[in-house]
Amino acid sequence: MTAPYRPLTAALWMTGSIAAFTAMAIATRAIRGQHDTFEILAWRSIIGIVLVLALATAMGRLGRITTRRLPGHVLRNAVHFTGQALWFWALTQIPLAQVFALEFTSPLWVILLAPLVLGETQTRTRLIAAAIGFCGILLVARPDFDHVDPGVLAAAACALFFALSVMMVKRLTRDEDLVSILFWMCLLQTGFGFALSGADGAIALPTASTLPWLVLIGLAGVTAHLCLTRALQLAPASFVGPIDFARLPLIALIGATFYDEPLTLPLIAGALLILGANWLSIRSETGRAATAAPQPKGHNSVTPRH
Repeated sequence: MTAPYRPLTAALWMTGSIAAFTAMAIATRAIRGQHDTFEILAWRSIIGIVLVLALATAMGRLGRITTRRLPGHVLRNAVHFTGQALWFWALTQIPLAQVFALEFTSPLWVILLAPLVLGETQTRTRLIAAAIGFCGILLVARPDFDHVDPGVLAAAACALFFALSVMMVKRLTRDEDLVSILFWMCLLQTGFGFALSGADGAIALPTASTLPWLVLIGLAGVTAHLCLTRALQLAPASFVGPIDFARLPLIALIGATFYDEPLTLPLIAGALLILGANWLSIRSETGRAATAAPQPKGHNSVTPRH
C-alpha cells in the first residue's frame, strides 16, 4: 500500500505536525508540577484512543485495525514512549528552544541510519541540508560541555529514540493502515503510562484546571502523529525528518513572547539556517519527484539537472 512520492504534499502534512507538536509543548508547560511525565503521557493516550476510534468509525475504517503487526507496534511504541518521556520531562527543565534544538538532532540520525535500516538511497543534497540545519541547531543550543544539565541530556537522548521511532513507523507504513498505527500507539502507550505513573502508588486525576490542557495534549498528539505518519507515506524518512526543523524558530518566538526566554542573535541566525536547510531539501526533492514521474506519450520535456 505504498503511496506515490509527493514531497510537496508531505511538506504540507508536516506543517500540521509542527503546529500540533508546538501546541503540545505549550500545554505541557501549563500543567508542570500538577502531573508528572508519565501521568501526562497516560492521560494523553486515553484521550488519543477516544479520538482515533471516533475518527476510524467516521471514516468506516475500524476494520483496518489488526493484530498482524502487533510485535512491530509493541517495539516501536516502547522506543517512542521512552523518547516521549524524555521529551516531556526536558520541557519542564530547560528553555523550550533548547529542548527543540537538541531534539532536532533526530533528523540527522534518520539521515545517517535510513540507508542501513530502511534501504533508502542517500543523496548529497540531503546530507548538505542536514549539515546546514545542524549548524543552525548549534547556534541555538550553544551547548556548554563544562556543565551538562540533566534536562539537556534528556533532550539529546530523546532525539535518538525519536529517530528510531520514525524509521519503525516508515517500515509499518509499507503494509499497515494509518488508523491501525495510531490506535496501537495510543493503546500501548496508555498501558506504559499508567504502569509507570502508578509505580509510586499514586496517580493524580485530572482537575478542572488541568483537564483542558490534557485534552489539548491528547488532540495535538494524535494530530501530530497522523500528519507525521501520512508524510512518511508520501516521502522518504530522510526528507520528512529535516522539515521538522521549522518547529524551532516557531517555538523560540513563543518562548520569548510568553515565557521571557531570550530571543538572541545566534538564535535568529540559527533559525534562518534551519529554514534555509528546509527550503534546499524541499526544492531538491520536488525536482527529483518531477524527474522520476512518468511523462505522457508524445510529451517532450527537458530533464532538469540537480
